[in-house]
Amino acid sequence: MTRIVTLTLNPAIDETVLLERLRPGHVHRASGVAFHPGGKGVNVASCLADWGLPVIATGILGRGNAGTFEALFTSKHITDAFLRVAGETRTNIKLSHDGETTDINLPGLRISPEESTRIFEQTLALADENTLVVLGGSLPAGIAENFYAGLTMALRERGARTLLDTSGIPLTRALQAAQLPYCIKPNRSELEFYVGGTLNSDESLIDAARQLITRGVSLVVISLGAEGALFVTASEVLRAALPALRVTSTVGAGDAMVAGIVAALCENAGLEATARLATAFATAKLQHAGANLPARQNVEKLCAQVQIIKQGESRQ
Repeated sequence: MTRIVTLTLNPAIDETVLLERLRPGHVHRASGVAFHPGGKGVNVASCLADWGLPVIATGILGRGNAGTFEALFTSKHITDAFLRVAGETRTNIKLSHDGETTDINLPGLRISPEESTRIFEQTLALADENTLVVLGGSLPAGIAENFYAGLTMALRERGARTLLDTSGIPLTRALQAAQLPYCIKPNRSELEFYVGGTLNSDESLIDAARQLITRGVSLVVISLGAEGALFVTASEVLRAALPALRVTSTVGAGDAMVAGIVAALCENAGLEATARLATAFATAKLQHAGANLPARQNVEKLCAQVQIIKQGESRQ
């Protein structure tokens, strides 16, 4: 059985404020507020636990407010392998309004060189040839921009597969390394930052993905929001479209998609089955606040509703 490890170096407590609409410069009355421990790897672990898969979550937490995360890990039976450091994990403010989310991300902890080395070595120690490691999110102050690049290469030497979901310079450094991740899940703007140009068509996105595949990436998933996602391998290209459903919160939808990809990879699923499951995870999460999935049978029903378009073929 595949061991799943998620790494979150810059987690956050998401404070989601519910508004009917957002009018800059005006006073607003919120209809509700919720607090959810989050960060990409934490969200991925949460969704995988809801799906019934065992998962180990590691990363860096501030001791001052670690209890919020510990309660989540206990309730969902997630193995807690987080390193605790002095201080408090950051809080991110998310304004949910008009069917969209406005994010205000606050600064995170500053990590010492010794702590950076410890979490690198701890993550590596959790991995072997039967491990799939999700590297997700931004890097806190004090951690080098090539951290993911170095960890990806070290994990690959151990035979582990990595799924990288980050952005900006950390993504660029990882994609410039000698050995690349097994899978990446950028959105359009993140891939545009990497290539240094505009990718305003499916053809340009697919071409950028294929260039990465020739260098060693096995699967590129490009999330396109309400337009669904492109799934690209060396031999296949699929577009998966989201079913039209009521949206409760978009927070963590991309992380739910990563969880769906991981679940499919653990099943050795083909590309279409992977696209269906990943899209169903993301769609199911849209109907729930926080990184939570509904019952398994509900997700499986959504899988059948996902619209798959193969490159050069009509909708099916």
